[in-house]
Amino acid sequence: MRPLFRSDSWYLVAFFLVLISIGSVLLVLPVAQASQDRTVRPISYIDALFMATSAVCVTGLATVDLGRFSPFGQTVILLLIQFGGLGIISFTSLLLILPGGRIPFRRLSTIRSFYVDGVEYDPRKILLNIVSATLCIEALGAVLLSMLFKMAGVSDYLFNGIFHAVSAFCNAGFSPFSDSLERFSRNPAIITVVMLLIILGGLGFIVLQDVFDVIKGKHRYLNYHSRVVLFMTAALISIGFLFYFFMEKSAAFAGLSINDRIMNALFQAVTPRTAGFDTVPQSLLSQSSKVFTILLMFIGAAPGSIAGGIKITTLFVVIVMMTRNPDPLGDVQIGKHRISSYTMNRATVYLLKAVSLLLISALLLSLIEGPRGVAFDEIVFEVVSAFGTVGLSLGLTPHLSVAGKVVIIGVMFAGRVGLIALSFSVVRLKKYEISYPEGQVLLG
Repeated sequence: MRPLFRSDSWYLVAFFLVLISIGSVLLVLPVAQASQDRTVRPISYIDALFMATSAVCVTGLATVDLGRFSPFGQTVILLLIQFGGLGIISFTSLLLILPGGRIPFRRLSTIRSFYVDGVEYDPRKILLNIVSATLCIEALGAVLLSMLFKMAGVSDYLFNGIFHAVSAFCNAGFSPFSDSLERFSRNPAIITVVMLLIILGGLGFIVLQDVFDVIKGKHRYLNYHSRVVLFMTAALISIGFLFYFFMEKSAAFAGLSINDRIMNALFQAVTPRTAGFDTVPQSLLSQSSKVFTILLMFIGAAPGSIAGGIKITTLFVVIVMMTRNPDPLGDVQIGKHRISSYTMNRATVYLLKAVSLLLISALLLSLIEGPRGVAFDEIVFEVVSAFGTVGLSLGLTPHLSVAGKVVIIGVMFAGRVGLIALSFSVVRLKKYEISYPEGQVLLG
């Protein structure tokens, strides 16, 4: 019996499940744990599974400190972050090398969702450019961070430089330091390098390639997608900087000099958009800043990037829908461009799926952790952080119950893989052209 639907999303889900399974098994091995003392309780499998899922989904939430893992264990986490960060690209690469030689149109459609131009005639070059750009940016970041960590007196500065470069560019937020980057809150050089890596990883390879082509003179202007992404990125960073700078003066940034407050406000505006590092404890943020951070975590960064969230382009389209009236065809004009009704419908459906996932997840976690005395704001913060693959926490993650850990594992997987898989085109094997009468529903 032939299936009714065929979709590449099944390959994507299988790839991530296999990667998470292998990682969890490796992390639970004795060689992956720092202490070989039998009196020290070993890391349980549920914690190993949580850490593997968080690494592959480039989230950064951790139920156990990375210091509890040996160099082997930390290297496994680093590799999981790298493969997870490039998981979508690795997935399309696997499709390209499958026997047969020809690339079906639906697979070209899958690749097209991560790249704009040239998909039809040279997809292999696209994938090569993506992987090459990633490795080059991470290598440069690793060199700079290794030098800065050495100057800051960090032991094992080379490994820490490599780890943080990969973790920052992949927007993972994992750090071998127990306090993330809080010890460097007064080190503007380290903060700046990490912040730039996060931004580059969140722009998306489409935008990076487009900017590079303009610099090389291949064409004069950026495409519309790149302009939207760069505008929305700059706007969110600017608004976030001003908000945190003024709201946290006497709270999280108390005791910092004006220059350090500027740098930490900038970093706090960048990191919630799926990075997960912190230079100040998130629990010290004021209530309004926590709500604003939840909003930034929900939005995320650009499509086609390693970041999560609903994506800034979805936010852009939703804002356009709210502020502009459509023409008779359902399209909306903005400037010298037109947003099609198809794009607006996709953005709406994507947003509704994300909100539904968050509401259900928050309800489940409230039923599990609420009776244990966990505050609702901690639950919401945790769920949105997991969904947006951010990794920031108010301190709840290490104290989750086993059932709570299972829920967050599911949210991380759904936030990273689920919504992306649902966005792939699904091909019906049978299609019937039937026109049904319009169903009228009153609204508002």
